[in-house]
Amino acid sequence: MPPPVRRGPPPQPQPEEEFEGSLFAEDEYEDYDEDGYDEDGYEDYDDPEDELAEPEYIEDERPKPPARKKRAIGWLAAIAVIALLAGGAWYGFTAIFGYDDFEGSGDADVLVQVEQGDSTSAIAGKLATAGVVASSKAFVKAGEDNTKVTRVQQGYYQLKTKMSGASAVEKLVDPKSRVGQLQIKPYTQLDDITQPNGGVTPGVYTLLSKASCADLNGKSTCIPVEELRKTVAGLDLAVAGVPSWAVESASKIEQKDKRLEGLIAPGVYDVKPGWTAPELVADVVKASTELIQDAGLSDKQTGPGKTPYQTLIIASIIEREAIKSDFGKISRVIYNRLAKNMKLEMDSTVNYVLDRPTLLTKPEDREKAGAYNTYRNIGLPPTPISVPSKEAIQAALQPTAGDWFFFVKCEKDGQSCFAVTNDEHEKNKQDAQARGVY
Repeated sequence: MPPPVRRGPPPQPQPEEEFEGSLFAEDEYEDYDEDGYDEDGYEDYDDPEDELAEPEYIEDERPKPPARKKRAIGWLAAIAVIALLAGGAWYGFTAIFGYDDFEGSGDADVLVQVEQGDSTSAIAGKLATAGVVASSKAFVKAGEDNTKVTRVQQGYYQLKTKMSGASAVEKLVDPKSRVGQLQIKPYTQLDDITQPNGGVTPGVYTLLSKASCADLNGKSTCIPVEELRKTVAGLDLAVAGVPSWAVESASKIEQKDKRLEGLIAPGVYDVKPGWTAPELVADVVKASTELIQDAGLSDKQTGPGKTPYQTLIIASIIEREAIKSDFGKISRVIYNRLAKNMKLEMDSTVNYVLDRPTLLTKPEDREKAGAYNTYRNIGLPPTPISVPSKEAIQAALQPTAGDWFFFVKCEKDGQSCFAVTNDEHEKNKQDAQARGVY
């Protein structure tokens, strides 16, 4: 790779500086005429009266001034001063108007992080520091006419070292250059979900593994799902940043790789390809803890009569059982049943173990023993069953007032019909079935 080239217009020569007085000392020569002699021209002769005698020239004891040599030295000095002035002008000119730039599309792969609020100049500075471009100005100048540069989002971008400013701009605005983007949606669980049509909805483990992937200089950075499971199973939850109110309850879970269920908050995360599994998990957990707290759940803000962890479990069931418009009512049904020591009888908890998304269960599934079978067990399951949204958490914190104990999906848009008695509930079910809702 050749060295960076200098971009920008050539410098303009600066005018010669005017000097006060002459470069040459004329005073030294004022006793001499143009031939270099004194005003008499000669010295005394031995025989001044002998006009025929050849006069004898006597050399002046004073040295004759080297006029041409002094003039040459003066011109050299003047040229040197002009050269210095021109050099200074070039340095100043290039410092203001010129810039270094590489040529070509780059060499080795490198990751650069763009943070929220970074301006184009800030991004340019990071690229120059990382060796992507030869100078900040190379990137800024190349991006002046590209509006996409101003819309670059925060995250990690895979670029190359020694790129020209134009190549760096083109690469940065390419969506394919962004790596390490992790999006967790509400309703997601740790494990993959198999849909009725056979399709698979990726769970948190799969999403984490995918986000960790990049090909840097021929080497993959992907962390396998099984490595992530082992990391979670052996994780020190307190050190990893799990909320203090969740550490004790989550640590007691028999299936260790389920300990983070519900504790990974929905949102968009930026993870750096090349992190180890513990680094990746800890970064996401700590960010999730802040998001959960921002949603209003803490050791001081919980659902009525419930611990923070129990409130999180309720929120996860709400997320899986209803659409947002019904969250508050579903929350009330759960609280009413728990208060009466009734079984929750939630299909979502049964299907959680089976990695299914549907709200319908088969009789044989409802008969199976297990901690998550709320048709057989009284109370809440041991862990959350999904990633709850902020709205689901808020519904768990403040359930809608009402006397409902039953609900069933009765509209094709997902809305439910609520009932106080079982007879009302059976009637709602029959009506929904008659209309082909389920």
